[in-house]
Amino acid sequence: MLVHAIAAMTLTMTTSKLDRFEYSQIHMGVRVSVAMYAPDAETAQGAARAVFEKFAALEEIMSDYRADSEIMRLCAATPGESYPVSEDLFRVLDRSQDMSKRSGGAFDVTVGPLVRLWREARKTKVLPSPESLTRARDLVGWGLLHVDADSRTVRLDRPGMRLDLGGIAKGYACDRGLEVLSKMGIDRAMIEAGGDIAASGAPPGKLGWRIDVQGLVAPLYLKNQGISTSGDANQFVVIGGKRYSHILDPATGLGLTDRKQVTVLAPDATTSDSLATACSVLGDEQGRILAEQYGAKLIAIVRAGSGSAGRILLQE
Repeated sequence: MLVHAIAAMTLTMTTSKLDRFEYSQIHMGVRVSVAMYAPDAETAQGAARAVFEKFAALEEIMSDYRADSEIMRLCAATPGESYPVSEDLFRVLDRSQDMSKRSGGAFDVTVGPLVRLWREARKTKVLPSPESLTRARDLVGWGLLHVDADSRTVRLDRPGMRLDLGGIAKGYACDRGLEVLSKMGIDRAMIEAGGDIAASGAPPGKLGWRIDVQGLVAPLYLKNQGISTSGDANQFVVIGGKRYSHILDPATGLGLTDRKQVTVLAPDATTSDSLATACSVLGDEQGRILAEQYGAKLIAIVRAGSGSAGRILLQE
């Protein structure tokens, strides 16, 4: 885990009759943690249950590991025909296309065929063949995906296309979880899912939720924002003596090879999640320019040797 989040106060302190409660469950293949301030345990338990139910519902929609998920049904739809989708799937695909357009394709949810090749490569420790990469890349390109807001439909241009929301779904789910809590009257909360974090109001009497980023000495404080970290610290494969990240460059079809950790602080976790991936692919200069378009801040930690921080690049 590259990002560790803790509340900036003790467990039992109360302010305005609010106590701190924490809950966690496994969803989307990661541990989802919810911390909140609520008037009593019954309220907190009900709120946490609603958040986890939302995560479970979103997993049913967006998982490419489930053959019957909504996104897999979309991928199986007739190419060239508009396919009606749920509000959540449309929202995340619409946000994805915006990020793809602004990043010049550095972020691209159509990378599913390439992701499948790299999942196999991580198991076999064998690089995908040039032929298989070529076939997969023919099915990749954000311009092959079309979203229509008026009809809330999605169209895929080619047969065999596969969408992968791994670079945005968890951040989106964290944001939606905060919306669930807000509707239940809880406005001081933080949700973390696999290094993607969304926070609403700060803990009582504090500047924000304290976030410790690996490689940074000083903590960050999160309030009504999202933060996400991408890097190869936990997910990578070494083939032929070369270390490849699980983060793919859609232009080449290959995993990134630079030892870099990218953290993005943004107005929401949907943005920070997708930006962290896009900025990893783009590099520091172009990544900073892209982050500025979203009112976000970029922190890039370039690794040296065995993994120690070689240099830290902060965007003010």
